[in-house]
This record gives sequence, structure tokens and C-alpha cells, in this order.
Amino acid sequence: LTSTTQNRHSLIVTRSMMLSSSLLRFARSTAPAAAAKSMYAATVRRTLTSNTPAVATASDGPPSVFDKIVKITIVDPSGARRIIPAMVGQSLYDACDANGIDLGPASIGAPEQKIRSSTWTEPLYGEGATSGFDHVLLQGANEGVAEAEPAHTNEMKVMADYWDEDEIFPESRLASMVEINAKMDGMAVYVPDRLVDDIP
Repeated sequence: LTSTTQNRHSLIVTRSMMLSSSLLRFARSTAPAAAAKSMYAATVRRTLTSNTPAVATASDGPPSVFDKIVKITIVDPSGARRIIPAMVGQSLYDACDANGIDLGPASIGAPEQKIRSSTWTEPLYGEGATSGFDHVLLQGANEGVAEAEPAHTNEMKVMADYWDEDEIFPESRLASMVEINAKMDGMAVYVPDRLVDDIP
């Protein structure tokens, strides 16, 4: 009788252990799904009850190409305005060319120098601008213009060779030598009357 009781007891213990391990496996398999459902429900509740709009911000995800696009207003000689997108890092000439705005021919060599900091300008020994057809006037009040690299001596010389003295202003630049930066968003660029460049 004692051995029968012991056998029954060991059988009950074995079965309860099997049942508890089965329950543990079941709980482990359903826990992630249940946790995900409860987190989703909590997020939905927070979104519906909060006053802040559920809009993605720049910190919500990886960087986007739209973070590198600025809008520039081109004003032609007749006063007509056209807003074009431009990529940060490309030249103003390339941005205009990509959007069908003809600034005339441009011919540039490698940069003469590159300003790396307030105390160091690296000489690159390039030719810089070699033609001055792509003359534009940048909006002086724009913050991005102040951050742009200033015109080098070669650029000023080429502009003086191609344009009359009364056509060159402090805001004058060659579009091929202006690199777009993020603070140029909303900048206005005036395009003066073109020089004749199609003489055979």
C-alpha cells in the first residue's frame, strides 16, 4: 500500500511538472505577442488622448533626402519669379540647369582654394572660374549667402573681364562658383540680362 501511494504521488508530481513546463512554454510563446498588443494599445490610447499632432519629425527616423533640399526663388530680367528645389552641396548653376533655367555657358576648373576654418584656407591650385557668362545677384540679406564661401580673386577677375563695371555689384557672383547650403532656403537670385554667347 505504501509503494502504491508512492507511485501515485510520483506520477502526480511528474504530471504536474509536465503540465507546468507546458504552461511555461505556452506563456513564453504568447508573451511577446501579448506584450506587443498591449504596447500598441497603449500607444494608440496616448495618441488619441494627447494634444500633440502625430507627425513624424526629423528625430523620429533616419535622415531623408528632403532634409537636404532647399527652395530658391529665381527672378529673371522681366521680374518673373520661379521657385526651384536645390540640393545642399550642389552649385547654384547645376540647380538652375536641372530645373531648365538657362544661365548661359559655364566653364570652371578645380577650385582655387577651400576655406576649412576661420584660421585655415587650403590652397588647391585649381583654375577656378574660366568664363563669366553665368553672372547672378544673390539676395544679400539671406543668412546662407553670408555663410557661403566668398568670391575668390579669379572669380572677381573673370566677372570684370565679361561684365561692365556698372553691372557688377557687391551681391554679384558666378552661379557655377556658389555652393548651396542649408541656410539658403528661401533665397532670391536675380538673373541679369544675358551676354551674347552664340556668336559664330
